[in-house]
Amino acid sequence: MSTPSPANTAATATSAAAETVKPSNFLRQIIEHDLEKGTYATRRWAGTPGDAAHHAQGEPDPAKIRTRFPPEPNGYLHVGHAKSICINFGLARDYGGVCHLRFDDTNPEKEDTEYVNSIIDAVKWLGFDWTQIGQAPGSAAPYQASDYFGFMYRAAEYLIEAGHAYVDEQTAEQMRVNRGDFSKPGVDSPFRSRTPAENLRIFREMKDGQHEDGSMVLRAKIDMASPNINMRDPAIYRIRRATHHNTGDTWCIYPMYTYAHPIEDALEQITHSLCTLEFEDQRPFYDWLLERLTEGGLLTSPPPRQYEFARLNLTYVITSKRKLAQLVYDHKVSGWDDPRMPTIVGLRRRGYTPASIQTFAERIGVTKSDSWIDYSTLEGCLREDLELKAHRGMAVLNPVKLVLTNWDDVMGAGHLEPCSLPALPHAPHSASSGAAPEGVESPVRHFTIGKEVWIEREDFEEVPPKGYKRLFPGNKVRLKGGYVIECTGCTKDADGNITEVLATVVPDTKSGTPGADSVKVKAAITWVGVADGVNAEVRMYDRLFLDAHPDAGGKDFIESLNPNSLKVVTAIVEPSLANAKPDDKFQFERHGYFVADRVDHRAEKPVFNLAVGLKDSWGK
Repeated sequence: MSTPSPANTAATATSAAAETVKPSNFLRQIIEHDLEKGTYATRRWAGTPGDAAHHAQGEPDPAKIRTRFPPEPNGYLHVGHAKSICINFGLARDYGGVCHLRFDDTNPEKEDTEYVNSIIDAVKWLGFDWTQIGQAPGSAAPYQASDYFGFMYRAAEYLIEAGHAYVDEQTAEQMRVNRGDFSKPGVDSPFRSRTPAENLRIFREMKDGQHEDGSMVLRAKIDMASPNINMRDPAIYRIRRATHHNTGDTWCIYPMYTYAHPIEDALEQITHSLCTLEFEDQRPFYDWLLERLTEGGLLTSPPPRQYEFARLNLTYVITSKRKLAQLVYDHKVSGWDDPRMPTIVGLRRRGYTPASIQTFAERIGVTKSDSWIDYSTLEGCLREDLELKAHRGMAVLNPVKLVLTNWDDVMGAGHLEPCSLPALPHAPHSASSGAAPEGVESPVRHFTIGKEVWIEREDFEEVPPKGYKRLFPGNKVRLKGGYVIECTGCTKDADGNITEVLATVVPDTKSGTPGADSVKVKAAITWVGVADGVNAEVRMYDRLFLDAHPDAGGKDFIESLNPNSLKVVTAIVEPSLANAKPDDKFQFERHGYFVADRVDHRAEKPVFNLAVGLKDSWGK
């Protein structure tokens, strides 16, 4: 029995979120203030990114605000990126704007089309679209920073001609030393006094491939005594002979990220450039560069403004792309989409939903100060989302056979009694809550009970501990959705291991019949019939790390890997689960929420992943 498709779920979640009044935060207050003051009301939009002359030919911008999500395509996105996606796309949605998906592909040595495709898929799966206002949904291609290389080069030539940039031939080590530190100012480069004409000539030689990689860089000419080290003549272009996935071998010089990023924002008419706190010290250069290029008439006014928010710090998780890649390449996990990974593809395969991640992003809020979010908060958002959506089913993860010794006498030899339970017990018109509205079918699961059923081993104790209410000799329990039974004992093998649990069925106590309540019991246990149970591989996932802060303080995160983060069991599930399709979500009653694995699950070999338990097993 399948659940709604991810695309429909994402669309529903996005629509519902848009209709909900959002709690205020400092970013919303900034946007609302700018809208009230008309800060960007005079902007024009020519339909595509471009310089001042390009946008001057356009119409008044139909988007009230423009934000952007600018990942570098050098790895798979993780849960921290998911927060940024939800913030940038969510704010644009809520304030009548547009959010641009832009690939910040200025580093040709680390980028790959595999990552480009994975990013596009992740953003779409989360329920967002970067289509411009007036275009058909899904019709727009993402922007690429590399498409702006021509303008970036032109802007660099302007800075040189205006005396705002120079070519420096110091070695990397000389530049590092002469840059100074927080206690002493930097020292001017011996090449800083070159004339604009000389700098322009050498820069063009760099572009034409006449100089070796690393032999020189283009630097902005600002202030070597600035208390902000980022303003001490930062490098803005370097020589790098590398084939780029988009531009090929057209360029042998590439812009630095800190130079490229503000230009990309300006060409795209971004109003609010939202990034994490580590870029706060870069904001003065962001503003300086856009002021210079606006003065020169290359870019429109008012320029974008950068605002910083706290990044996501989630316990029991690492979000360093380098360290995540190490887990993959050292085979500590099965891949980027391993369900234990905090990547978006990993969360998706684990069973997380777009709605649960959007709820998580809303719940943790947007602040200016760093703090730690407990992983249980993310898990709680998934439980909330699946509680009313995930179809129920019974699964026995550690099976032992239960034999009803009087079944043939009471019910007839070989008889299989049909049983049913609601698939969604909390739905407004489930099987347990009366008739459904006309034309609407209540979701019901069907299975059979016979002489032999499977139960969990932990549901029988030959000598029960105090307070134990399940099966032990002389005690009665209900087989959920079936009959009341009375335990009579067990059989064992030569080593004393229990091989079968024995019981008798109490006649006329079938659930849903008039006699169901004639015998009172203190417990009901889950089970699966031997006759129609289905074997399935069940992957019991736990947190990847035992340490809440696995890489803090220089710790070796590999040492805190959880050796029990994955246990694979052969389970027996009720027949309704045999119809599961990849990515369908279920609640295995009493065990937790599970998802049919989107890669390995097949009808002939079902595979289910534990998404999250019914309650937090890590809580104090």
